Parts: sequence; structure tokens; C-alpha cells
Amino acid sequence: YAINKNKIKINIVNSSIELTILTPEIIRVFQNRGEHTNSYAIEGNKAIDTKFKVEKKNDYLEIKTSKLIIKIYHDEKIDVYDAEENPLIIDYRGSRIPIDRKTNSSQQKLAESEGHEVVTSRRKDVHYYELVKKLADDEQFYGLGDKTGFLNKRHYAYENWNTDNPEPQVESFTRLYKSVPFLIGLKKNHPYGIFFDNTYHSYFDLGKESNKYYYIAADNGNIDYYIIGGRDLKEIVKNYTYLTGKTPLPQKWTLGYQQSRWGYSISAEKVEEIVTKMRKYHLPCDAIHLDIDYMDGYRVFTWRTDTYDDPRKFIDKLHKLGFHVITIIDPGVKKDDSYQIYQEGIKKGYFVKAPNGQVYVNKVWPGDAVYPDFGREAVRKWWSENCKFLVDLGVDGIWDDMNEPASFNGEIPKDIIFNDEEKESTHAKMHNVYGHNMAKATYYGLKNLTGKRPFVITRAAYAGTQKYSTVWTGDNQSLWVHLQMMIPQLCNLGMSGFAFAGTDIGGFGADTTPELLTRWIEAALFSPLLRNHAAMGTRSQEPWIFGEPTLSIYRKYLHLRYHFIPYLYDLFAQENKTGLPIMRPLVLNYPTDPAVKNMNDEYMVGTNIVVAPIVEEGKNWRAVYLPEGEWIDFWNNVTYSGNNTILVSAPIDRLPLFIKKNTILPWGEVKEHISTRPDEKITFRVFGERGKYTHYQDNGTDFGYQKGEYNLYEINVDGHKVTINLKKHGYEPNYQRIEIRTTNEKMNFIYK
Repeated sequence: YAINKNKIKINIVNSSIELTILTPEIIRVFQNRGEHTNSYAIEGNKAIDTKFKVEKKNDYLEIKTSKLIIKIYHDEKIDVYDAEENPLIIDYRGSRIPIDRKTNSSQQKLAESEGHEVVTSRRKDVHYYELVKKLADDEQFYGLGDKTGFLNKRHYAYENWNTDNPEPQVESFTRLYKSVPFLIGLKKNHPYGIFFDNTYHSYFDLGKESNKYYYIAADNGNIDYYIIGGRDLKEIVKNYTYLTGKTPLPQKWTLGYQQSRWGYSISAEKVEEIVTKMRKYHLPCDAIHLDIDYMDGYRVFTWRTDTYDDPRKFIDKLHKLGFHVITIIDPGVKKDDSYQIYQEGIKKGYFVKAPNGQVYVNKVWPGDAVYPDFGREAVRKWWSENCKFLVDLGVDGIWDDMNEPASFNGEIPKDIIFNDEEKESTHAKMHNVYGHNMAKATYYGLKNLTGKRPFVITRAAYAGTQKYSTVWTGDNQSLWVHLQMMIPQLCNLGMSGFAFAGTDIGGFGADTTPELLTRWIEAALFSPLLRNHAAMGTRSQEPWIFGEPTLSIYRKYLHLRYHFIPYLYDLFAQENKTGLPIMRPLVLNYPTDPAVKNMNDEYMVGTNIVVAPIVEEGKNWRAVYLPEGEWIDFWNNVTYSGNNTILVSAPIDRLPLFIKKNTILPWGEVKEHISTRPDEKITFRVFGERGKYTHYQDNGTDFGYQKGEYNLYEINVDGHKVTINLKKHGYEPNYQRIEIRTTNEKMNFIYK
């Protein structure tokens, strides 16, 4: 072996392995298999000065930091332990035994004749490889972004190949729109992370095939993964987001309610009808989304003029009503010789090409379409600059869709020529980062053109996309199983770095019901992205469609959401430093509690709120598990002891909600929309007799906070004794009045 600064190159038989010590808790394992190496997830040098020891033992080489021990053997096996020598990631010494599906070729043909899909062994070529790891009896798995199914991924298998599939997404789906190859393991309460930084089609079998092992595999690429250690699950997430980036602080209005539907953006009149009713029914709302209908023949960076007299005046009118406007953009550029975007892209060679050198053409919404080669910096810059068309009209955010990339005329062949920066590559390698690069281009377009914190939403993503974009879980449906799946999906996204995420409230496809819509807005109350969105041709699901009591209950929970927005914003200010999610599973806060390791129907907001929604039709009560501590029922102030399951009444208008005793929370005022003007007053509610809280305040819009332009208020309550300290005053406006509200009294403090 040879050591060069923080790299250790180890020669084994006919190959070599290189380990890079980035921090005491993050070690990269790399084996060159002839591929160009370029990480889209990790930007900049993440290495810090780290002490480590290398020692040759009898049959292995030991590499030791203050947090991790790595043992490398002659047969290329690698075992990972924490500093106390608890096993974390251990290579499996046996052979894989594929599942025996008890079928022969004639039986397979018979089953397929009736439409049954028969799983067959994966075809392997010379480039395919596997990393097989020993599986402990109690090992649990989390992360992997927004895969279908349950919180704990043990016993399931998944693929990373961004896929647009409009069928109802159930737990048998192995892949969706995002590829986030970050796996979190918990073994005998000892946590670890594996970030498998490979953009090719990859596979994670987490004990589905066998209880003896799990494996990670890829169709091609170098062996390139990061071992991530930490004291607990939170440290694993912190270290992963240190590596791949944290979700930036959003504009404050983006935490408000957002309304959308594919179809009504066909005309200014239809959109204005929606926003007028939102205000008529006193439903707080901060944003309206315009789907593909607003464009001229689905040409990106255009606006139709037949049903919009003046788009700029239209958007200005919505702004005056307190609505921000979000427009959808797809990557598919219409093949049209008279269309400027197409002309420019052809002239500059910005579109992906077939192996014969011709521009590749497929079909999406505009018909024949071509695809920008977002792997190239010049193409991303061009796309960023084209965002000016929308920004000049007054658009406040951009929604990137269809960027898996989707195609209507069959899948895009894997040998289509895409660029990996300036090196020619293929669709096989660049597919999973296509949406990532489009989101990055959109982010910098909005940032450079407006100076504000960009609001970008993307459907397709890769690890690290959280630096540039909010995400939603794609085309769900109005099904109770999709409401149930929302909780583990958003929790795993949060643990995978995507702190700003949401699902389509009410369901995108199929027809919702009054009960399902009501339970969905309750369950999604603390979802960072709070958007109701539905497909063309489905039953409308705006809050007033079903009349009473649905409308009043929906309004009640929108009001409650706006009360909690200052708290959510505080959590984002903390996340910007720690990388920890806003909406999180109980296991993240209580990793040693066996009752929460497989909990799918409750979640936490930060560390002090437990949310236990009703996610089954017809239920008006449920069992709620409360973790360690004492918990106060939000609705009636009854206190319950933790490590305990209680039975809670939950009629249609009641969301079971519990606040940890002795918690202080900021309490916002209910408004039609979030104002850009600084608030002069803030209220803090005390749940219990005492508590301590740090509250964050800035202008909610631009990047001044990065220069220290923010305020920090420290609130201390101990019985009747209250102290308020403006511990940092970097943002000129400050609250003129602060109200402290306990169970029995209100106290007002005037700033002089």
C-alpha cells in the first residue's frame, strides 16, 4: 500500500483499491473500472485534515480514524466497524442464491400469456458488478429517497433508474422518478450510511433474496461509494448532507398553501376563477401553479396568446391578490424550424444525438421533440438564460417536470449520446442525473435573474439535487394506500437530504372523495411543500367542491398550517446548518426505541411534535404511540406519559397532534397569504410550565441572511418568569411586540 496525503492506495492481486479519508466519519472507497469519474452529487472538496493510522495485520490491512475502523483483506473483502469495534458493514463471504421461483420456460410463457409478469434473473454483462454485504438479524434500512412502500426497506428490492410510470404506484414498484442511492442502516442500534455514487442503472436488494445478505449492484461504472459513520441516525444524516449538500433556506411564502390542477391554466379566465374562489372562501393560499396548458403548443419558454390577452398583466393581477405564480417547464423542445429555442439549440449543438451524429428525436407533449444535453455546462447556462422569458413576465418559481427524461415514443435508447460535462458519454450513464442537471440550470437561472432564493420544483432527481430544488413524489393517485404511503415516502426523502418535499394532496390521478381529501390535508399539514394538485379529467378537488363540512374542515387546517409557518421556517433555518429534515420519522429522534423502527403511520415535526393522522377510510379513532417523555394533546391540553400507546378519538375534523411537554412554539397569525413586509408582532405558545426556544427572523426573500442579516430571539419561560433576549440583531426590522401565551395567561412585551 502507499499513502499520499489523505489517500491510501492498496494493491490486491491484480487490482487496486483506493480509500480517501474525507473526515473521521466519511471514507470513500474507489476502484477504477475504466469509467470517467465525475460526481454530480458532491461539489467541492469535502476533505478536512483528519488523523488516521494504517497498520498491516496478519491477513488484513487496518485503517483507523477516531470514528471508524476499516479492514481490507487479500480477497478484496472490506469490513467496517465503529470506533468501539461494533460491526457496521461486513462483506459477505458466501455466494448469492437467487430466489427459486419454481417456473420453467413453458410455465413462464403460460403465465405471461394471461398478462402476468414473471421475474427472471437479471442478465449480466461484463460491466455489471455487485457488492454483497452480510445481513444481521435485526438490521433495519432507511433512506433511498422516495421509493414506494414502507419506512423500513428491509426485505424489499429497489432499482435506481428514473422512471415516469403513470400506473398506480404500489409497494411492488421498484423504481420511481428519483435515484437517491443513499442507504441508512441500523444494526443493534449502531448506525451507518452507504452512499453509492453511481449514476448507471443500479440495484439495492435489502434482504429480499436472502436473510443472510443484502447487495448493491450496477450495470456499469466504477466502484465508488462512501462509508458514513456517526453516533446516531441524526449524525449519519448530518454527515451525508455535509457530503452532498443541504436544502437551502427557502423564501418564506413557499411554506404557504399552493393550489394546482392540470387543465385550468388553459386560460386566464379559468385561473382567475380559482384564485377568486380561494379568497371568497377565506382559504389562505400563497401560490397558483400553471401546468402545460399555458404554453403555446407546449413549446417551452412561450405563453399562449389566444386565451391570455397579456400574460404580464395577468400575473400582475394575481400578485395584487397575494398569489405567487409557478409555471411548469419540460425539457422536451418542440422540433419546429420556426421556433427560436429549437433554432438556437440546433445551431449551437445543444441537443443530445443518436450514435450516427443526428439530433435524437422522440415525442413528448409538443409532439416531435429534442432533448437539451444538460450534462454540459454551456447547455445549462443557455437554459438558465432562457428562464428570463418567464422572470420578465413576473413568474415567481419554475416547476421542472418530465425530466427523467420522459418520452412517449418508446424509451430513449441507452446508447444515445449525452455529455458528461465535456466528455462524450451515453444516456445509460447520464439518465439518472438528467433531472438533477435541469434543476441546477433552473436554480441558477432564477438566482441570477432575480437575486431571490429560487423556488424550483423537480420531479426527477439524484442525490444532491436538494441543493437546487424542492421535490414532490410525482403522479400519485386518489387512493387511501397513497395517503398511507405519503408518510414513509416523505420521511425517507427527508433522511435522504430532501428536507423540502411534498406529495399531491388529494391525489393526482383518479377521483378523490370528501373523506380522503379531508384526511389528506390533515395528514399533510406539516409537509414542507403543501400543494393540492390533480390531473386533467379527474374529479375536481379544490376545497369547495364537496361543500360542507369538507370546506370548513379544509379551511380549519389551512389556518392551522399558517399558525405553524414561523415554526417551520425556524426548522428550515436550523436545517440549513444541520441538514436534518423538518418532517421526520420517529426513529430518527428515538433510534433505540424498538417500537418506532417500523412505524409507518406517525411522524414528527422537528423534535417536539408528534403527528398521528387517520389514513384509513371510515376510522374515527386510532392507537397513537408516544415516545419517551411527556406529551400534551394539542386540542385539550391533557398530558400523557411516553413509551406508551394511547387510544385517541379522531372524528373527521380532528388530527391527533401532540406537543412535547415544556415546549415553546412560535405561533403565526392567520393571513390570506404571507406578506413580504416584516411582522411587527410575534406570539409564542408555551406547552407546559417552562421551556427555552430560539427563534429566527430575516426578510424571508433574498440571500442577505448569508451575510448575517438575521435576528435571533432567545425565549426563556419558567413559570411566571419570562425573559426575551435579542441575542443577534443583524436584520434591521425587529418585532415591536412579543406575546407569550401559556395555558392560563397572556403576557405582552413591548420593544423600546
